[in-house]
Amino acid sequence: MSSCCVHPLDLLKVHLQTQQGKKVKMVTLFLNVVRHDGFLALYSGVSAAVLRQLTYSLTRFAIYDSVKIHILKEGQSMPFYQKVLLAGLSGGIAGIVSAPADLVNVRMQNDIKLPEHQRRNYKHALDGLWRVFHEEGICSMYGGMSMACCKTALVTIGQLACYDQFKSMLLSNSYFTDDILTHFTAGIMAGVSATALTMPVDNMKTRMMNAVPGTYKSLFAVSKDIAKNGPSSFYKGFMARLSYLGPHTILTFIYYEQLRIHFGYQTMVN
Repeated sequence: MSSCCVHPLDLLKVHLQTQQGKKVKMVTLFLNVVRHDGFLALYSGVSAAVLRQLTYSLTRFAIYDSVKIHILKEGQSMPFYQKVLLAGLSGGIAGIVSAPADLVNVRMQNDIKLPEHQRRNYKHALDGLWRVFHEEGICSMYGGMSMACCKTALVTIGQLACYDQFKSMLLSNSYFTDDILTHFTAGIMAGVSATALTMPVDNMKTRMMNAVPGTYKSLFAVSKDIAKNGPSSFYKGFMARLSYLGPHTILTFIYYEQLRIHFGYQTMVN
């Protein structure tokens, strides 16, 4: 649900990160996409984005919550460093599970930027997965996986661990109760944290996944290429990333908390 709501922002973020030559702003990119390819082009690759969340978020939330519930006794609370370690582990495993869908997601979003003869033209996410496997081999399905795992570990720390901690801090204040306002506020704080943690890695991951196979031999090669334009290049598209990850984080936890309450589970805080 969150991905469908904010997918156009994610698409524009990928376009910002993969710009070559003259740089244009996010609003200009938005207008260019709509003018040349139509409004629905903003949803290019949405099937891959949904597939990625169905593998990525399912894995990280399941591991994080299940392990936390298993190791905590009634009345206990988990120290923040343990939340960070658990979130990092959950995110890293989720990065492995979701790497093929993430690869197809980046490619489908960036396809409309390419000349027509260079476009991959995947029909949908499953078609993309099959064509990558059939045309490039199974190893290509995991292209950029090391960066993806690093990024998903960091974003899970920024989202789950930080949301957990921020929510606990808010609830310790008498002005907040366990309601949608608290979930919204903690979601904003977690979204900013996740964006700050993941921008450098996200830029490197996007560059690796969208490159022709063999362009980059190592993570160092990617970082060196990006660093040619200065340290700030690692944070290129920060506002675009925040405009996507912020609402995505807020919506994810609002939906998540409401579903947990609806199905009778304890809300995420300990």
